Amino acid sequence: MSNVPLVRKAIVGASLAHAAPSSHPNPTVGEAQESHWTPAALERAGSTLKALNRMAKRPPVHIMFEDVSYTVSSHKGERKILHNVSGEFRSGELTCILGPSGAGKSTLLNILAGYNSNGVNGRIAVNGHTRDMRIFKKLSTYIMQDDLLQPRLTVQEAMKVAANLKLGKELGNAEKELIVEEILQTLGLWNHKETMTEKLSGGQLKRLSVALELVNNPPVIFLDEPTTGLDVVSIRQLVVLLRLLSRQGRNIVCTVHQPSASLFSLFDKIYVLARGMCCYQGSPDMLVPYMSEAGHICPTTHNPADFVMETLVTNGECTAQLSELCQNGKLCKRLDRMTTRGGRTPVLHSDESIQRIFTEHVTKDQAYKVEFPTTFWTQFIILTTRMLLQNKRNTISHWIQLSHHLLSAILLGSIFFDVGNNAAVPVVNFKFCLSCLVFFMYTYIMIPVLIFPLQVRLLRREYFNRWYSLKAYYAALTVSSIPSMLILTTIFLLITYFMSGQSLEWDRFFLFSFCAVLVAMCSEGLGLAVGSAFSVTNGSIIGPATAAPLLALSCYGMGFGPFIENSMKYMMSASYLRYGVTGFAVALYRDRNVMECPIDFCLYSDPKLILRDIGMEEDAYGKQIIGLIVFTTIHRTLAYLALRYRLTTEFSNRFMMYISKFLKHR
Repeated sequence: MSNVPLVRKAIVGASLAHAAPSSHPNPTVGEAQESHWTPAALERAGSTLKALNRMAKRPPVHIMFEDVSYTVSSHKGERKILHNVSGEFRSGELTCILGPSGAGKSTLLNILAGYNSNGVNGRIAVNGHTRDMRIFKKLSTYIMQDDLLQPRLTVQEAMKVAANLKLGKELGNAEKELIVEEILQTLGLWNHKETMTEKLSGGQLKRLSVALELVNNPPVIFLDEPTTGLDVVSIRQLVVLLRLLSRQGRNIVCTVHQPSASLFSLFDKIYVLARGMCCYQGSPDMLVPYMSEAGHICPTTHNPADFVMETLVTNGECTAQLSELCQNGKLCKRLDRMTTRGGRTPVLHSDESIQRIFTEHVTKDQAYKVEFPTTFWTQFIILTTRMLLQNKRNTISHWIQLSHHLLSAILLGSIFFDVGNNAAVPVVNFKFCLSCLVFFMYTYIMIPVLIFPLQVRLLRREYFNRWYSLKAYYAALTVSSIPSMLILTTIFLLITYFMSGQSLEWDRFFLFSFCAVLVAMCSEGLGLAVGSAFSVTNGSIIGPATAAPLLALSCYGMGFGPFIENSMKYMMSASYLRYGVTGFAVALYRDRNVMECPIDFCLYSDPKLILRDIGMEEDAYGKQIIGLIVFTTIHRTLAYLALRYRLTTEFSNRFMMYISKFLKHR
């Protein structure tokens, strides 16, 4: 039988019994409906819901790190962020990394999560064995500070996508649906399952971020500043939730800037950092005696978290003193005695029970069961379906793009009205080809340049947490953009082609359209490469700056085609736009009958003369198509590599290190 009714009964029943009556008869999302998910309700639900029983079972994971240091290189030299810190985070505990700004909290979390690897020294162990990142990344999840979730999806749809990607064939569809419902019930999101993610409140976004990563039941959860941007009530709700989840055997580690007194007591362990050194590691209720032992007396009415922060910031010598007292986080008898809380097992290396837990290490066979449980094709289908659904719901973007194509087509058709079969103005008709080329180039370069950097931020979280492979995502991204591109391109060409009076031969229209689609796809690939490598601001400059010389090369030789230098021909072959405009011209003029001449004499009545004087007489249409396909492949390969560079921190950091060393030697 399903435990979901028990979950619903425990949470809702406890909340109804203790919730104050609301003065608002019609509560909105994120306000009065939150009364069904209060801290008190969660605590009572925890007594009934001992675990999310339908989830796959995972081994407990304990993390220990010794003498970890982190150094970054810059043009000013090397700077040490962490100074040989040590510590231990155990399964079943909620740990808070606390410290002032610039203390190294996020840096330590990034190192433990495996997000940063270059410049790191020291030993990190998992269950007593040196950490293997290939295994550890499959057993942990990292929820970053930004509340970035896939837009234009409901809560339930987002959860189903996560379940299908992260569980694969491990469970059937019915069991996946029960898991999704169980998680949403536990996290108080079931009443908002039909709400779009972009309409959720801040607290709901944080909980949904946790819910998405809970699908495959990771034994280790890292959260970077999860309370940022939340009100006091939402912060407490979130921390109580994390505490409940840790009680089910998970190792949860988060960074918090400065918790309140009531929030401070909810954590099982506090790890205090200042100036890259560990100043305390232990239970919250032992922090005040620890500070007193060091000669820093906390006033009775003072928040211990505020007191330790003020002491570390205002007293420069205090950091070194406290760090020395706790041996920079190393587990000694003084701290072992302090870290015992609520009957928990003391953290003692000589404790046989601890040694036994650490020897029960995670094997590779266990770990690989949670890596990509779905195949490439399954990931591709799921991601393509998600992207198509998101594109379908993006009505504002559809109207903007449709209006852009319609207005541009009508304007272009009006400028070049009925010039296609007029032998008196062949240059004007060639300008029509160039105008179409410029339209497809800038339109499909700038869209990904402006939009894709945000998608990279969304992708970074899902990719780092091993939802899917980058190849599957990139293939889905490529395929999902084709339908709208074909529709909009066809609309544009139907208007411009016939308004400009081009030859009414369907084979020519098809050849012209096919070349236009390839130009659009090639331009989109170039835009993806720029958008993957640069921010919106930088990409907006680099994109047009890259396209401008390519456009200049594409129209070089107009009027003196037979006399183009060989060196320029090689340079022109490096521009995909040259292949595009040549394809347009060849599609319109090759093997065409004599054009109409409305005046007494027209030099270019024979279309062959036009191709000769623009330097395209000997160019075959098939050669242009092959050239566009080759450049499309090159651009999209560059985009893939740029995306991999942005997402693979180890690879990108190593690349930047090599660049830095090269510049220093120069």
